[in-house]
Amino acid sequence: MTRTPTLTLGDVAAHHAAQRPDHTAIHCQGRRMSYGELHRESNRTAHALRAHRATAGSRIGYLGRESEHYYTLALGCAKSESVLVPVNWRLTATEVDHILRDSGVEILFVEDEFMSTAADVVPQLPKLRTVVRLDDGGAPGDGFRTWQAGHPDDDLVLRSDRNTPVIQLYTSGTSGLPKGVVLGHRTFFAFTEEMRRLGEAWIDWRPDDVSLISFPGFHTAGMGWFMHGFTAGATNVIMRIFVSEEAVRLIRELGVTTTFIAPAMLQMLLDEPGVDRETFRTLRKVAYGAAPIPTALLERCLDVMGCEFAQIYASTETGSVAACLPPADHKPGSSLLASAGRACPGNELKIIDRDGRPLPAGEIGQVCVRTPTSLLEYWQLPQATQELMVDGWLLMGDAGYLDEDGYLYLCDRVNDTIIVAGQNIYPAEVEKALAEHPAVADVAVIGVPDERWGEAVQACVALRPGREATPRELMISLRGRVADFKIPTRYIFIDHVPRNPSGKLLRRQLRDGYQQQA
Repeated sequence: MTRTPTLTLGDVAAHHAAQRPDHTAIHCQGRRMSYGELHRESNRTAHALRAHRATAGSRIGYLGRESEHYYTLALGCAKSESVLVPVNWRLTATEVDHILRDSGVEILFVEDEFMSTAADVVPQLPKLRTVVRLDDGGAPGDGFRTWQAGHPDDDLVLRSDRNTPVIQLYTSGTSGLPKGVVLGHRTFFAFTEEMRRLGEAWIDWRPDDVSLISFPGFHTAGMGWFMHGFTAGATNVIMRIFVSEEAVRLIRELGVTTTFIAPAMLQMLLDEPGVDRETFRTLRKVAYGAAPIPTALLERCLDVMGCEFAQIYASTETGSVAACLPPADHKPGSSLLASAGRACPGNELKIIDRDGRPLPAGEIGQVCVRTPTSLLEYWQLPQATQELMVDGWLLMGDAGYLDEDGYLYLCDRVNDTIIVAGQNIYPAEVEKALAEHPAVADVAVIGVPDERWGEAVQACVALRPGREATPRELMISLRGRVADFKIPTRYIFIDHVPRNPSGKLLRRQLRDGYQQQA
């Protein structure tokens, strides 16, 4: 097979349709769509968008779970030079309104399940012209098929290039209102191109892969994982929502070979009744990210799943993988397992102080990334874009350090640093130590106001079912493992620790809750 051309996503779709038209591109809830069908249907979608006055740069909203129709629309937007704006369906009507209003959505696709949310916000949206009901009261996607029916399925001839905007994803809003991150076609090619150019396979996708999409497509993890698999010509198995029992069934029955997943989700897979090495015999590589993985969990994964593992460090703004701990470094007992890996081929990492000066190895500062996959801009926020992108570098919100070999060690989010009597405390370090207590299911550490020391360290702990622990027991368990001044002096026990769909800890919710109670 000839190498896939990588100018635009439309070029990739046309290539696969010509080279392997009958190969399954998407599998969702028992329904299959071949690469030939995906190309034709996304062409028809592109023509329909143009017929409904969507021009270059028009924002097209999607409020629903993932399916073959979602990715058909994504490619249709790419082929018509429109920009897809997927909306997190877990958000409130007020939050949905912000995203649709901020992006200036002109056409909105909505699944029946979320029509009530759409009804609350649609009348107030100034640029919205058309609402397409995806299901239309019939079978899944009937409304979508009705909307695109009658339009041609030939290629549109446009002047898109690698820097043409194609997707606008919204940040999780952990530090304010969500911002629109505009990504171009290049985001979905540069990482794999550099890996291939150097003959590396830290993370890779192959034409014969069966790739499980376990993250939602409104997040860069879900969208990116699909697009990389699509670019390679793999079969992409879409989960409309992650359920561990269903994920295990799909892995068994469809022979899943690769996936990207959060550590908490890995734990859920391993805890499913009856799983063993035979369950995961087809897996060849698992990438994980969104949160550190406990050593005990990683060792269990290596033992039961028996495949290669790679850790990913990325963000919506980097578009794709910024740093990676490759499979070769996943050796039980290795100190490298505490790191987030090193810069991927084609990328660079550096650490800077508060004045923007580079720091030497071992010194903690702000993490900066330079990568060809990065965002084009924050939508209509030029000042925020300038603050994020300085001389080609992305100033990440993470604090960390590089070792002498260029491995990145994350300490925490820059804005989550707790300062007790002038001492910097990075919550992630404390959380990792507390998570190793046998009674702790999940934990978040935050700083709370303290009259004497400025801030105090508070642990918000979710216990495992049937297990008990007291604040004193937890404090004793930390002695000798973290410095005394880092040990939380306050503890609250909660039902669950708030996280976003990608597994990112939502400390702001806990801080806001504390302020409301104070």
